[in-house]
Amino acid sequence: MNHEALQLQWKPSRFNAQSGDDVGGLVLYNSYTGAIASFSAEERSLVLEWLRPGAPVPDPVPPLFAGLIEHGFLVGADTDELRRAMFLHQSMHAQDTMHLVLLVTEACNFRCNYCYEHFPRASMTQEVVAGLEAYMKERAGTLNRLTISWHGGEPLLVPHIIERLSRSFMASCEQSGATYGAEMSTNGYYLTKDRFEQMLDLHVERFMVTLDGDERVHDTRRGLHGGGGTYRTIINNLLSLKEVERPFEINVRVNFDNSNLEAVQQFIPVLHELFGDDPRFKVYFRPVGCMGGENDLNLPVCDERIKDVKIWKFNEQAIATGLTVSSFISDTLLPTGAVCYAAKPNSLVVGSDGLLYKCSVALEQDNNRLGVIQQDGTLDLDYDKLALWTTSGEESDENCQACFFRPACQGNHCPLFRMRTGQRPCSYEKRQIKQALRTIWLQNEADEAVYSN
Repeated sequence: MNHEALQLQWKPSRFNAQSGDDVGGLVLYNSYTGAIASFSAEERSLVLEWLRPGAPVPDPVPPLFAGLIEHGFLVGADTDELRRAMFLHQSMHAQDTMHLVLLVTEACNFRCNYCYEHFPRASMTQEVVAGLEAYMKERAGTLNRLTISWHGGEPLLVPHIIERLSRSFMASCEQSGATYGAEMSTNGYYLTKDRFEQMLDLHVERFMVTLDGDERVHDTRRGLHGGGGTYRTIINNLLSLKEVERPFEINVRVNFDNSNLEAVQQFIPVLHELFGDDPRFKVYFRPVGCMGGENDLNLPVCDERIKDVKIWKFNEQAIATGLTVSSFISDTLLPTGAVCYAAKPNSLVVGSDGLLYKCSVALEQDNNRLGVIQQDGTLDLDYDKLALWTTSGEESDENCQACFFRPACQGNHCPLFRMRTGQRPCSYEKRQIKQALRTIWLQNEADEAVYSN
């Protein structure tokens, strides 16, 4: 490495971003490699000097300098990083992976006041189930990996459908040698210990469950269809899962708007009391948005400034109390990690009636209705509509092409937002990259403190 490094000229990657830490150090991030590195206060000035365009190569080359090269913070002077980014963008069109979002039911036992769904259909029909089984038996032979996201409505209203499809998908993947994995978004009302262990047996190991505050606040926002609270049942279910001695990840999502900002702040210590002793439970704070629901005009949504501030304040408070923040944050910073599934060519949403979509939010939008799956496993797809969702970002946006975050989001963090507003969709992590890096640094420091004790 020493001889090679001395012979070459190096430049800082255009995909670098940096932030400080609380002790005078430096946190570096590169969106092309996904690398995040922290440097001490003593190392900071040296690293910043090496990242200066035209900086000379030290002789001999120290390990710290070699590390900057290894992790992509320094690249060869003749490296065409824009071409690299273009190649990464094209790699998303690879056909050896597939992600299906399955609306196994579009019914729900909750009526959340900010929900965008209309609940027009119930359980997935037997014809659609058979079609998915037939399709995957054929398709699995070309895959290295299949990922299923179980959604609804509330997916645990129909656990028998999840079990049947899971076992079929698992068998098809096992026969072809493909890796199989699954995740689930559930309101948690039916997530009993027995049901949870059944889901783990079916390779569902990552869950999203929402709690919007203490019992009074949560039940006001996320009550049962027909009336009644839900908080106590969800909490009892989640606490019972701590007894399960198997690996899993439960992301406790806390949705906020102007009406519950103080309640969320007060709820964080409660979450620590409940789950702070089990790092398999992680917290994830996200703002409520107007997504097309019947209550959109009445929602007290936060403006962009408040959203950008509160997300990171809540995360820092959570870490300070001893909670673990969701891995969704760090995952977003990985190459293509901030690209919405709707923008990925190898991802589809399947409705309970067999209709095929790209986005699970805009089910009634005509250009989101791509086709249908037949009972024999045939997909009837409108490829012109498919192209609208998968080529709506960096190909036509010069700002996205030049952005340091381009490898992570590809200009397609939310193609629906771009369609509806004509504006550039940027993730909270990108807009507040210094805060995002600080959050990851704080979490790492907290984890190291736990391990050292």
